[in-house]
Amino acid sequence: MVYVSKPEELHIKWGEKSRSRKYLKSRNIEICLRFAAGATVDQLSGEYCLSKDSIKKIVYSKK
Repeated sequence: MVYVSKPEELHIKWGEKSRSRKYLKSRNIEICLRFAAGATVDQLSGEYCLSKDSIKKIVYSKK
């Protein structure tokens, strides 16, 4: 057997087919907006069921 991969233009990125990427992006934007409005890392961590380190990565990233 020989494996033949798909052409490069047919590859899709992770989460594009299931729309997970879009969901996570909108969730992270919402987290950043709530943090900017005064929510604490502890509050956001509890509400989104994410670790404090994950919340910090989202709100302090320079994207």
